[in-house]
Amino acid sequence: MIILLTVAIAPGLALFSYFYLRDQFSGEPSKLLFQSFVYGAVLTFPILFVQYVFDAEGVFANSFIQNVVFSSIIEEFFKWLVLLIAVYRHVDFEDPYDGILYGASVSLGFATIENILYLLEFGLQTAFIRAFLPVSSHALFGVVMGYYFGKAKFSKSDTRRRWIGWAIVSTVILHLAYNTSLYMYDNIVYGAIPFMLFLWWFGLRKAKQAHQLSLSHYSDQNSSGQSED
Repeated sequence: MIILLTVAIAPGLALFSYFYLRDQFSGEPSKLLFQSFVYGAVLTFPILFVQYVFDAEGVFANSFIQNVVFSSIIEEFFKWLVLLIAVYRHVDFEDPYDGILYGASVSLGFATIENILYLLEFGLQTAFIRAFLPVSSHALFGVVMGYYFGKAKFSKSDTRRRWIGWAIVSTVILHLAYNTSLYMYDNIVYGAIPFMLFLWWFGLRKAKQAHQLSLSHYSDQNSSGQSED
């Protein structure tokens, strides 16, 4: 059991560490980062319950709608809602790159619990592919969502709603594309793997852009402070 839990948790921890170590602006890890992870982990259970109820009741006659469209929307909506309610206005959200960290943290909380439950059912033989596909994809969805929350928080007030809207629209589209790649192709070499390569490129690009926004943010702060002096 200890080995299984370690294997299930390790991918999420490794991915979060990667994005955290890219942050040149933070000091000690914020308590909000841990809270965000916990929020994401707790979200797993109501999301899985809703998905189970809809499946058991046969709400969707079409399996594509059930397994691809509905699951993509509900998972990203709840993660977006947590970021909007619990993180967006928090004092520890200090620069645009923080959005990357909080978005990844919420998503990895969800992905880690989901991974534990999956490995408990299907065993360690699925651990590698789960780390590469579901856990990594959730982390990158969180990065993209967090990027737009970072833009919203540190942009002019008249554009903030647009960026908050893009935070969910962009991740739902990416999640739909990921789920479709799994649904349409039995061989992941032709479906999921090419999409994951794109997703890594896109997610790292957003992380780099957030880093540049943070540089500009602190540069503007320093310029403002010097002007006041």
